[in-house]
Amino acid sequence: MKETFWEKNKRAICNLALVLVLLAAVIAIDLLAPTTSMWFSVLRKVFTFALAAVSMNLLNGFTGLFSLGQAGFMLLGAYTYAIFTIPVELRASVFRNYGASLIQFQMPIVPALLCAGIVAAVFAFLIGLPVLRLKSDYLAIATLGFAEIVRGLVQLQNFGPLTNGPDPINKFTAPEHIWIYALIAGTCILLIILIVNSTYGRAFKAIRDDEIAAEAMGINLASHKQLSFITSSFFCGIAGAMLAMCNSSVSSVSFTTSMTYQILLVVVIGGIGSISGSMIAAFIYYASSEWWLKFLDLETYTAAGARVPLLGPGFRMVVFSVLIMIVVLFFRTGIMGTREISVYDFFAKLFSKKGGAAK
Repeated sequence: MKETFWEKNKRAICNLALVLVLLAAVIAIDLLAPTTSMWFSVLRKVFTFALAAVSMNLLNGFTGLFSLGQAGFMLLGAYTYAIFTIPVELRASVFRNYGASLIQFQMPIVPALLCAGIVAAVFAFLIGLPVLRLKSDYLAIATLGFAEIVRGLVQLQNFGPLTNGPDPINKFTAPEHIWIYALIAGTCILLIILIVNSTYGRAFKAIRDDEIAAEAMGINLASHKQLSFITSSFFCGIAGAMLAMCNSSVSSVSFTTSMTYQILLVVVIGGIGSISGSMIAAFIYYASSEWWLKFLDLETYTAAGARVPLLGPGFRMVVFSVLIMIVVLFFRTGIMGTREISVYDFFAKLFSKKGGAAK
């Protein structure tokens, strides 16, 4: 018998329904919650770093290339977006220490986001030519060095008319609505999913599993590694632009090595090779570290006036680190491993168990 449209696409339809429900929830929060609510600041960061983690997973999890240059590519995207979206009449005040800005026009949000990704991709192409010949730890060290070099260059006084030197860049376009961040991240993650499920994605997985076997099957290792590196960097650049919008200010001091380690930690917690795992882990990580555990930083006193021991500034990160250790110990391959969320399979198993119990 010929399969119906539902039978062919039932998993995709159910997952799309879940996405629409989540998008409706985000829009409801955007409309109903006060702008001072923690939902606004947390969800903006969750969407930003979910995209950064998924783009890193494309390279580290699906292609098997261990790169630690994500902070550098996010920095390039953030600076590109900020520079291109400052209103012309405000440029003189932003670049007041350098006379004037080299860029004397303003771009809308979408073209600026694309430019942020393209600039990061161009640098990835140039850097990838020499460093992708390296493997494992050597590749990680080379890309980490690239991120530090970029961070140092943008602070130079010689680049002041373009990057504002060591001074932060502000007064650029920064939308506040959560659904805008959700739409940008969702669109980019959807594109990454399509890439992973394409012939290119299968080639990436073959390279990850066994480079010798992949080459024997006719896969060009150099070109596919370069493609994966450039694609991952493109989406990292867009994530950097989103982070600029979150902070309403761009400074090189924000894009340190620790940012790359945070993104890597999200990937590991979610599961290396799982896109939905990276998204879930991004929410858990940033909601816990910046919201749910924030009360641990407050000095608390008992009814007798005695101070509760340990509670105070900094204790939140101690508890958070312990929780991360517990997750890593009990979920060796991450929360999702290499699996993906399937709404259809979940309900199919749920109803089959109920049916078996009823019998």
